[in-house]
Formats: sequence, C-alpha cells, structure tokens
Amino acid sequence: MAAIDVFLLGSLASLIAGLGTGLGALPIFLLRRMGVGLETTLLSLAAGIMLAASVFSLVMPALEVMAGRGASPFGASVTVAAALMLGGGVFWIANRFIPHEHFFKGREGIDGVLTKRLWLFVAAITLHNFPEGLSVGAGFGQPDLGKGMALAIGIAIQNMPEGFVVALALVALRHSAAFAFMIALLTGLVEPVGGLIGAAAVAFVQPILPWALAFAAGTMIFVVGGEMIPETHRKGHETRATFGLLSGFALMLLLGGLF
Repeated sequence: MAAIDVFLLGSLASLIAGLGTGLGALPIFLLRRMGVGLETTLLSLAAGIMLAASVFSLVMPALEVMAGRGASPFGASVTVAAALMLGGGVFWIANRFIPHEHFFKGREGIDGVLTKRLWLFVAAITLHNFPEGLSVGAGFGQPDLGKGMALAIGIAIQNMPEGFVVALALVALRHSAAFAFMIALLTGLVEPVGGLIGAAAVAFVQPILPWALAFAAGTMIFVVGGEMIPETHRKGHETRATFGLLSGFALMLLLGGLF
C-alpha cells in the first residue's frame, strides 16, 4: 500500500482501539462497585491479550520482514531482540520518572508536592495506552493487514475493562459518574497519539519497520510484566489471575485465526 494509506489506516485503527476505554467505562453509570476478584480477572484478561498481541502481531511479523529482506534467522533475531529491549528500556525510563499510581501497589515514581492522586491514576493509564497505540499504528505497516486488524481489535477489547477500572477509581474518589466516564474516555484518546507516531514511522520510513514493530512489542511486554501481572497476582487471586491471562492469550490467538 501507499505510505499515506498505511498512515491513515494505522491512525484510524489506533483511534478506534483507544475508544474502547470509553466504551468500557459506560457501565459506571449503572454499577458503582466491582469486587477485587472480578477486577483481577478483567485486568488479567487484558494482560493476556497484550502479551499475545506482542508476540503474534508484532514480534513474529518483525522477524518475517527481516527474513524477507534476506537476513539470516540469527541476524533477524538479533535485530528484533535489540529493538524489543530498546522498547522495554525506554518505557522503563518513562515508568521510573513519571509519577503514577497503581490500583493495588500504590504510588510509584518521582512525586511532587502538588501532584494530586487523581492525576496519578490518569498518568498510569496514559503510560499503559501510549505503547498500545504505538503498536497498533506500527502493526498496519506490515504486509499482512489481517494481523494489524487482529491487533487493533484485541487492544480495543482489552481497553474495555481498563476503562471501567479507571472510572471506578475516580468514583471511589467521590467524583461523579459523568466526570469519571469523561476522564476514562480521554485517557483512551492518548492511544491515537502513539498510533500516529507508529504509523508515521512505518509508513514513511519503511526500513525501520522491523525495529518499529519490535520496539512497540517491547513497550507492551514491559507493561504486562512490570505493571499488570504484579497488579493482579495479589490478595489471594493468583489462580484467577493466571487463568485470566491464559484466556486473554487464547482470545487473541482466536482473533488472529479469524483475520
């Protein structure tokens, strides 16, 4: 496809995926409480989807692109592994220095006197959503558009429980349901920003496509391993969290089969 088509598709798909956060927050107008067990299951499901998306829709296509350019299996693996680690490293830096708050672990990062708890929650979701948008935008630069579609759908699905949890957190801080919904929706709209960057990178600079795909995968795997799994494997729900992770991985696998 032409570079402009890749850019438009990647940007639009990341916008749709980001809107999943707002869609997931809609039940806040009807339900104001959610048990820890259900919250754990939903977040684990999202983590499984993200993990599978990183492998099937980003890492494997990056390896295929490298092979198509004549790289040896080992050479392709070295390039993709380097980009993967670079993505994780960059996101570790962001995670380390941007103040944010986990749902169970509490506050993390450099804290300022005037930082409000509300915006720590917003920062946490921003940290999660940006690499997702980056991955969706980059995913449409690969030859197989079906994998890009599966990735976008998977990210949209995993954004839904995330949006609901954010809205619940804000309601717990005594904000109105309408305000909680709007904030959840806005945090999802960070995703198209990452999508624009990812789509632009692969649409107009094709030589870096494998790097862009693997870099996005590294950021997502960091979020899963460093943020979501520690969040869910707590308070006696480890088994529930593990099966939620497996279910999300399996769901993404099925989506990949459909597209």
